[in-house]
Amino acid sequence: MLSSTIAPYLLTCLLIELTPGPNMGFLALVAATKGRKLGFYTVAGITLGLLTVGLLAAIGLATIIDRSDFLYETLRFGGGAYLLWLAWQQWREADGSLLELKPSVSKIRQYFRYGLAVNLLNPKAAVFYIAILPTYLNTSDNNAGSTVLDAIGLTLIYVSIASLIHVLIVVFAGSLQPVLQKDRLRKTTARILAVLLAAVAVWMVLHTAR
Repeated sequence: MLSSTIAPYLLTCLLIELTPGPNMGFLALVAATKGRKLGFYTVAGITLGLLTVGLLAAIGLATIIDRSDFLYETLRFGGGAYLLWLAWQQWREADGSLLELKPSVSKIRQYFRYGLAVNLLNPKAAVFYIAILPTYLNTSDNNAGSTVLDAIGLTLIYVSIASLIHVLIVVFAGSLQPVLQKDRLRKTTARILAVLLAAVAVWMVLHTAR
């Protein structure tokens, strides 16, 4: 990894994470309608998902998926379908939507799994690790071990930036809680965000098409 590439890489990571996508949409929905605590646990699941995909890419498994049309398309449509299912779940729960100030352990685990699955099934994450991250690696020394370590280092940098932005999204969206104290407004907001999440699912499937 060349020191001269660090600043451009940091900027690339920042711009990618500031681009609206599945994580941003789902975190805003959870934090605004369920509360910050569940939002933070969702961030933890997302972080683990991003880290897992990054490590798989570093050892070459993500490249196998990228080169297999069947595996890639399965991941693409599976991820889109899962996001649509999450949007439907949030729509259905809107009638009973309550701010989860003290969510149960089962609810915490549920939203952690949601965050994890959204990223394991998100081809956008795999594409970043396969197509963008390698351009910042120094492969001139032909040392495979060093390249893998550099890839892991860049993965950790990306995950750290992504997690920081995700936490800020939860904090900001969670600040809407006082405004959403009225049941009718909270239900309406939950449904609007559910529709937006469904739109993100469709966008992701179309945007990641080959």
